[in-house]
Amino acid sequence: MRWRRWALGLGVPLLAIGVFVALFRWDWLIPVVEAQASAKLGRKVTIEHLHVSLGRITTISAEGLRIGNPPGFEDAPPFAEVQRASLDLDVGAYIESSAIVIPSVTLERPQFEVLGKPDGSNNYSFDLGGGASTSGGLGPRVGALRLVEGGAHVAIAKLKSDFRVTASTEDVPDGEPRLVARAQGTYAAQPITAELRGGAILNLRDQERPWPIGLDLANGPTKVGLRGTVQDPLALAGADIRLDISGPDMALLAPLTGIAIPATTPFRVTGKLDYGDRAFRFSDVEGRLGSSDLNGRFSITPGGERPVLDADVYSRRVDLADLGGFVGTTPGRIGTPGQTAQQRQALVRSEANPRLLPTQPISIPRLRAADIHLRYRAASIQGKGMPFDSLNVTADIEDGNIRLHPVQFGVGRGRISGDFTLTPLENGAVRAKGELDLRRVDISRLLQAAGAGGAGTLGGVGRIDGIGRSVSELLGNANGELTLVTVGGNLSSLLVDLSGLQFGNALLSALGIPARTEIECLIADFGLQRGRLETRTLMLDTDSHVVTGGGVAGLGREILDLWLRTRSKTVTIGSLPAPIGIGGTFKNPSIMPELGELAARGAAAVGLGLIFPPLALLPTIQLGVGENNQCERLTRRAG
Repeated sequence: MRWRRWALGLGVPLLAIGVFVALFRWDWLIPVVEAQASAKLGRKVTIEHLHVSLGRITTISAEGLRIGNPPGFEDAPPFAEVQRASLDLDVGAYIESSAIVIPSVTLERPQFEVLGKPDGSNNYSFDLGGGASTSGGLGPRVGALRLVEGGAHVAIAKLKSDFRVTASTEDVPDGEPRLVARAQGTYAAQPITAELRGGAILNLRDQERPWPIGLDLANGPTKVGLRGTVQDPLALAGADIRLDISGPDMALLAPLTGIAIPATTPFRVTGKLDYGDRAFRFSDVEGRLGSSDLNGRFSITPGGERPVLDADVYSRRVDLADLGGFVGTTPGRIGTPGQTAQQRQALVRSEANPRLLPTQPISIPRLRAADIHLRYRAASIQGKGMPFDSLNVTADIEDGNIRLHPVQFGVGRGRISGDFTLTPLENGAVRAKGELDLRRVDISRLLQAAGAGGAGTLGGVGRIDGIGRSVSELLGNANGELTLVTVGGNLSSLLVDLSGLQFGNALLSALGIPARTEIECLIADFGLQRGRLETRTLMLDTDSHVVTGGGVAGLGREILDLWLRTRSKTVTIGSLPAPIGIGGTFKNPSIMPELGELAARGAAAVGLGLIFPPLALLPTIQLGVGENNQCERLTRRAG
């Protein structure tokens, strides 16, 4: 009897437990799971069915999984819909070491709707109540990931994008399944196609088995290729990847990189891509930019208020025309390698433009899109009529403020250098301040660019302070000054180099100076007030003549109003001939004899002693060209 009572007392609870287990449905826990997931994601999460298969490796499956949208996107499809999501959880590993080990995850027909409105609101940003842990040991270890007929629709107004993505794992004969994803649609208002082929996703963190990756992407005319391996794809670490990028214009890279780049000539670069110190690094770069080679390294640090680009770049040979977009002009030349029909037409329009100075507005919002730190050097400079030998630039752009410190051109044994700052203003204009310094510039190198011989040294200093929305407007409102001094050289070659063969020869003829006259000293001193470059001193001393001049050049309208007068050293001052006038525009100057008002202005200038410069210029002359006995004698005579 006692045994029966004990059996009955134990049997009833066991029977009750058995009945409960037999009748238990995991679906009863769905409200709890939905509530926990919704609270964690800040979105409504719903599940149609829930299944759990208990064991050391426990399998959890959810059918009809949906993740809803945030307020403002109620009429759109759910952010995510998964027909069936299954994961295996290693319970034994958690009991033994508290490690979360997920040997496999399978998503069947997952579909995502990624949306962004013009006002910046989107349905893909989640507030998870704190950032993810930076400790790799606390995160889950994911093994196999299998996708079955996955897809996504991405439509983000600010990126001008609307494309669809398909993704799945693909079985390979005698190999492990590989990830394959394809995209097609529009991005940055350009057609986009992409195909990604990854390795087997049996273990995304297995450093003994680097994960292979291959990507081919075309966004409009820009082509991107990636080939290599990644040791830890989830942390973007241990990359050994070659990146190849090509296209007609680097400005088209802005939507892909987040960095605003001026218009350029056609380009192709290749290099090693990896990720470290929270930055994407592009190193061992080799490539071409139009007719120039391009080498060095780049790094982009995303996040923060703005992404940061740091670059150290050099060219063995560069054609400055390829960099024209950085100063607001049309880059390249007719016939630049890889040039598109549209770029050729832009160059033709640029040549036909009566304006010489760039009129394209400087885009401050684009400059504020990223902070940039650039060091660029070119060992040699090539190009038609190019007098420069080398180039060094250090540039920093922070919050749209640009510092060039310095920009330096090598010319023979001398240099032309400047330090400039450009500061954005509230009205969309830019304030530019800078100083220019010419030291022992080799005139023979200048003349070689024009196919002529010569000798001598050029020096000078200048400063500028102006405000404008373009280079043309900025100079048209600027204040400053410029002083130039030349000792030695050949006058005809210098004029041809500065103005072209036809105008240079015509000017020599109008001045009545022999074609091969040697320069003893040239001093030009200008003041700049509200865009009016006014001559304070202009004197040229040759072995047979003295030429003086004056007048104004309007930088805003690019109008010339100058006069020049020649005096032979064998003739007295009282027999000075009538001056000539130089009018027209910067791009199309003209020469005209003048017998009226211009002649009176020239005579008055002589009477005021402008044939010789003031002694105040002597320190500038000495600093600019070194030994210059000819100019020193002239300035002392003026005293």
